[in-house]
This record gives sequence, structure tokens and C-alpha cells, in this order.
Amino acid sequence: MGVELIALHYVYLLFIFLILGVMLLRRDTSLVCIIGIFVIGLMVKGSIYQAISSIFNSFIFAITELLGTILIISIIVAMSRVLLVTGINEAMVSPVAKLIRTPSQAYWITGLLMMVISWFFWPSPAVALIGAVLVPVAIRAGLPAIGVAVAMNLFGHGIALSGDFVIQGAPKLTAAAAGIPVHDVVSASMPLVFVMGLVATVTAYWLLLRELNAKTGNTNLEAAIVSDTVSLYDQASCEQIENILPDTMKKFMAIAVPCLFLADVGVMYAAGLQGGDATALVGGTAVLILALIALLAHKTQGLEKITSYSIEGFKFGFTVFGPVIPIAAFFYLGDVGINQIMGNVLPQGSQGLVNDIGLAIAGVVPLNAGVSAATLAIVGAVTGLDGSGFSGISLAGSIARLFAAALGSGIATLTALGQIAAIWVGGGTLVPWALIPAAAICGVSPFELARRNLIPVLSGLVVTTLVAMFLI
Repeated sequence: MGVELIALHYVYLLFIFLILGVMLLRRDTSLVCIIGIFVIGLMVKGSIYQAISSIFNSFIFAITELLGTILIISIIVAMSRVLLVTGINEAMVSPVAKLIRTPSQAYWITGLLMMVISWFFWPSPAVALIGAVLVPVAIRAGLPAIGVAVAMNLFGHGIALSGDFVIQGAPKLTAAAAGIPVHDVVSASMPLVFVMGLVATVTAYWLLLRELNAKTGNTNLEAAIVSDTVSLYDQASCEQIENILPDTMKKFMAIAVPCLFLADVGVMYAAGLQGGDATALVGGTAVLILALIALLAHKTQGLEKITSYSIEGFKFGFTVFGPVIPIAAFFYLGDVGINQIMGNVLPQGSQGLVNDIGLAIAGVVPLNAGVSAATLAIVGAVTGLDGSGFSGISLAGSIARLFAAALGSGIATLTALGQIAAIWVGGGTLVPWALIPAAAICGVSPFELARRNLIPVLSGLVVTTLVAMFLI
């Protein structure tokens, strides 16, 4: 089960720790990532000019991989802008605002809706759907933008994606690697997903409550409103709404926009659209809504306004993604990206730098229930550091199979634990560039969101691992 680690693995691991350390200090990690890419390029190429070229090539690779996410965020922001300027957003959210009146309601309702939609369509399209309607409502109810992002992130990219009970993409991968039926992994993951989700979301809620109380001096979360957390929606709502649509048209479009997105949900279900295909449908719908409202509101200037709103959206998207591209470029080197960027530089039989490190960790531990559970959690978390969440779960399934063979039991539980750890870390709650969708929709820093998620997610992983020890 061992794997040969070369100097490249240790250097990559060193830079991972450096990046995490800089993050904990709340400093920007771009320079560390750039140096890391250069050093790795120098090691594998043996040439300074090729190492320098590797930096640029890694940026291109990262942008290419992230382009779909950049587009959906930019389009949704552009559409939201025209809704805000015309006053349609005000009319659209007023009925929902009556249901969400407090920060607590905003946190839990937003999170639960995100979880349900993510179960059926995965988190990326769910972020777009939730963001278009509920984010401004939650913020107006007093939940700061960072709190909305945390709720969407933990419930969607955490609970829903790590269990993946409906689509079952993750359980199929781990079950195949472990050599057991998908149903066994799903069944074993249910109590673990519940424990992980409960600990993480409640811890995050308590931390948010404590911060709001400290800033406002209140002891009641319902009365606590943070004024220094300003999102895109806050900024736009403070501007003068242009009276360029009749009230009847505003009300009509306020009904039509949610109905169009609900129609998207119906099409997704009927056509079996998931992931990128579902996101594309939501994005295309948002473009059409943007164009229609701009033409109705601005009439003869409609053509120019469509372009203007689009530019605002793309400006916002690339502003948000700009700081993240270097770190994404570095972490892509931990997976298949290194071969595409620098050529076939890994040893024969390598599964990628990150997966090799995870496999090596698993190969040097004693085999008992407690150590096996802790090792699967660590291996899953390590393989999730590439920001995918899915790239390492097959490895987790393989290691679970080997450990269970030695223990004589617990294969489904170990497989589920490795899957949960990998996806919670890499699927979009701790790796900053993987949680950009929720951060961008809410107008907050992805690095700040990752920092806010750190204690809740680590707490959840510790408790979940302890529970798994007793279930093996």
C-alpha cells in the first residue's frame, strides 16, 4: 500500500503548510503560491525560464478550469444589478421577506433550502438560484453577508455534497473503489453526514451569534444587525432606484423571474440535468432575463444597457476571482494539473502529489478501529486539499477496503468517513478557491469565508471521526 515519495512531494507539502499558515495569519497567499509554482517548476524542469513559464501556464490552466464558475457568478451579478436598478428586486423579495424576519430565520431557512436544492442539482446551480432571490432577503433580515455565505456553504457544499444521497455521484466513486454496493455507502454515511452537518452548522451559528453580540452589545441574535458587512446587494440597495418601469410591470416581472427559475428546476428534474448542465441552464436563463428587463426598462438605450450591465457583472466576477487564481493554480498542481502544465513529471504509478501523500500516510499507521478511522479522516482531508473534493474519494475507498480487510469489519463506515472528509475540505468549505460561488454571490472574500468555516468544519470532523470509531 506504500508509495514512493520523492523530493517533489515533500516540497509541495511544505508549501501547503506555508499557505495554510499564511491563511491563519489572515494574510494574502498569492506570493507564496507563485513562489511554490516557480520552485516546483524549477525542480521538474531544471530551467529558470521554463519555471517562470510554468507560472503563467498554471494561471491559464486555473482560469480555464474556473471559467464556468466565473461566468455564472458574473451573469447572476449582472442580472441582479438590473433587478435592483429597476426596483423589480424590491417587489420580488417583499413576499419572501415576510417569512424571513430575523437573522436566525435567515440563517437556517437559507441553509436548509440550499441543502435541499443541492441534493437534487448539486451546489453550483443551487448557489445561483438561492443567490438570485434569498441573499438580499437574508441580509435585510439582519444576517450579515458572511453569515449568509457560511450557511449556503456548509449546508450546500458540506452536508448535501458530502452525502450526495439523491444524485449519488460521490457514493458511486467511493463504493466502486471499496468494492461494495452503493447502497451500503449511502446507508453508512447517513449518521455520519448528520453528525458532521449538525456540529458544523450549530458551531458556525454559535460563533456568528457570539460575534454579533460582541459588536452590538445585544444578547439576542434577533436584534443584532452588523452594519460593517456590506455586500453587493447592500451597496446597490442604498442607491437611487430608477423609476423606469411602471408599477404593474415591476409586479409582473417580480412574479415572472422566480417562475422562470422554478421552470428551470422543473426542466432539471425532467431532463436529469446535473452539475455543469444545470448551471448552464440557470446561467442562460439569467442572461435572457437581463436582456428582457434592460430592453423593457431602457427602451431605446436597451442595447447599450445590456452591454453595460454585463460589463459590471464581469468586472465584479474577475475582481472576486483575481486573488484566487494563484492559489487555484498551485493546488491544481497537486492533482492532474501538473502533468498538463509541466508534462509527465510524476513517478510511474503516481496518482498525483496530493493522493500520493495521502496514500503514504495510510501506509505507515497501525491498524485498529480508532487509528483506522482517524487515518481515513486525515487521508480524505489531505486529498481534498486540491480543491476538488472528488479527486481523492476513490483513494479513500481503496484505503478503506484495505483497512477493513485487516480489521474484519467497518468497510462501509470507513469509506463513508473518507468521502465526507474529502468533500467537506475540498468540495467547497475550506479551500478558498473552491468556495468562490457562495462567497461571490454574497459579496464577501472567499479567504474570509474559509477562515470562518475552519473551526466549525474541523470540529465536525473530529466529532464525526469519534462517532465512526464506535460504528466500525
